[in-house]
Amino acid sequence: MNDTTIPGARRCFRLPAMLCAAAFLLTACGLLQKQQKAPISEAGPAAAASAEMTGLRDLARRQRRLEKVTAPLLLANADLCRAHARNLLGFTAQNKYSFSSELADEASAALGLDEKLQVTNVMLNSGAARAGLRTGDRLLMADGKKIPQGPNAEHAAGAILGPLTKSRADIKLTVLRNNAELIVQVPLTRACGFRVALGNADNINSYADGQRVTLTRGMLDFVRSDEELAYVIAKDMAHNTLGHADKLRLSGTAGGIIDNLSNVHPDRALLTGSGGLKPMPQELDAAADRLALYMLVRAGFSIERAHQFWQRLADQVPATVLNGYTAQHPATAYRLAELDKSTAEIKAKLNAKKTLTP
Repeated sequence: MNDTTIPGARRCFRLPAMLCAAAFLLTACGLLQKQQKAPISEAGPAAAASAEMTGLRDLARRQRRLEKVTAPLLLANADLCRAHARNLLGFTAQNKYSFSSELADEASAALGLDEKLQVTNVMLNSGAARAGLRTGDRLLMADGKKIPQGPNAEHAAGAILGPLTKSRADIKLTVLRNNAELIVQVPLTRACGFRVALGNADNINSYADGQRVTLTRGMLDFVRSDEELAYVIAKDMAHNTLGHADKLRLSGTAGGIIDNLSNVHPDRALLTGSGGLKPMPQELDAAADRLALYMLVRAGFSIERAHQFWQRLADQVPATVLNGYTAQHPATAYRLAELDKSTAEIKAKLNAKKTLTP
């Protein structure tokens, strides 16, 4: 089964952003434009609705995994992300209208969402986590301002929360928990301001456009552990930090691919071949590998198996697979040699108890 294209579905939805890191941390996707309706499943509307709910639950599971792995990378590397660092509240939130209006009922039944924005993930070690914010809390007020609900609530809430994060060190949230209103004083968290999201395609690849990172569903299925998933996320965070998409004038092309992959029915024609992306020059790729290793260690991930992972990826998804990772990052031998040098450099700094900065 295609995990995000729901079997028998008569409706469609836009994949929610994973860690939308603007001035605050909320999932902030627009609603997907209506598409042509597919035929109702032969098993009937009830079976189609059940399949839709199963697909939504699976999507939520994938979101939680991506958020869990991304969070420490964002939090531990604010100083390395340079101009991309932002003040975040440290949580994600959705309501049933985070999906298309036609899927609202299924989102409510499958995920327990309603009209109010509900906390769906709290970043470990963030200000929100330290303040005691919990998954399932429904947002009511922010510093005395009512949090919007209903359709377009995410965007409207962003218009309220965004300016607040720029002008203070913490924000007072009023939330509904177990039918009781509570006040939670949430300190803002300095973190890398990259939006990391799931792309709806089965090719094994990831994309960075200077501000965003998207991993395809195929890449998420390819990695064997959260550690390997972190290797991929950190690499694209490093590309963004170093401004490689801008240097190669690929921001628009990569951004177009990322936008396309956020749809539940992406345009497959845009995913054939290289998608217009030029191969990454080996020096830039190696520089991103080096910075990524520092980011990983600072976030608590082991880098002992990084060489083996990138070698396995190159072996199983060779450059002849034009929409695969190696086709866009072809200098495997050079990369791995430089990666080994960077690994030795980091180990030496750890042994000497030196600051972990490149």
